[in-house]
Amino acid sequence: MKQKLIIKTGEPGTPVRDHRGRFEDWIVREMGEQPGSWRVVWVAAGETLPPVDQVAGAVITGSLAMVSDRLPWSEATAAWLRQAHAAQLPLLGICFGHQLLAHALGGEVGYHPQGPEVGSVEIQRHEHAAADPLLGGLPPRFAANAFHWQTVLRLPPGATLLASNEMEPHHAFRLGNSWGLQFHPEFDADSTRHFIQLAAPALEKAGLQPPQLAQQVCPTPEAASLLRRFAVLLAGPATA
Repeated sequence: MKQKLIIKTGEPGTPVRDHRGRFEDWIVREMGEQPGSWRVVWVAAGETLPPVDQVAGAVITGSLAMVSDRLPWSEATAAWLRQAHAAQLPLLGICFGHQLLAHALGGEVGYHPQGPEVGSVEIQRHEHAAADPLLGGLPPRFAANAFHWQTVLRLPPGATLLASNEMEPHHAFRLGNSWGLQFHPEFDADSTRHFIQLAAPALEKAGLQPPQLAQQVCPTPEAASLLRRFAVLLAGPATA
C-alpha cells in the first residue's frame, strides 16, 4: 500500500509544542484520522523522502524557516515536490509548505511587502473556486488563522487563484492536483493565541499589537474542514 506523507518542515516553539503537540499532530487531528495513519518525514532534520512512486499523497507543513533562504533541505524537498506534482500526486502545502510548493513549481516567494499577517482573518473564496474539489465546499467568506512573514509574490505559471483577502492576494491556489494554502487550517484558536504570545516581541517590532490580535482570534471550522476534505481526496485523483 502506498504511503500517505506528512512532510514536516518545522515544528512549534517549545512552549507551544509542550502544551499543544507538534504540527503533524494538529494536522492528523483535524483530518479526523488516527495517529500513525500518516507517515511523518522530518525533512528539516535530514530525513529522506521515499520515492514518489511509493506515495499516495502528501501534506507539507508550516515552518519557522523561510523559503527564500534556499536551505539545502528546503531545496531538496522542492525538487521532490516537482517530481510528485509531475506524477499527479495530490499535494497540500500549508503556509511555508504553500510557499515551498509555489517555489518548486515556478512561482516566486519573498517577504510580504506589508509585513506579517497574524491571527484570525477573513478570506474570500473566489467565485470560480466553487467547483474546486478542495475549496468548493467553503462559503464565499470564511475565517482562518494566519501566521506568516513571507508570501507567494508570484504564482506558478498556469496556477489558478482560489482565495485571497485585502492583505494577502494569494491565500490559496491550485495547479493540477497540487494545492497551496497560505493560512493554517490546522491552527485552532488556542494554538493561535499561544503563537501570538510566543512571537509578541517580533510582532511588536513589526508594528502589530499582540494583545489585540489575541483578543480577535475566533473559531475557524470552515478552514479546518479542508484537511478532512483533502484526506478524502486521496481516495482518488482530483479532476481538473
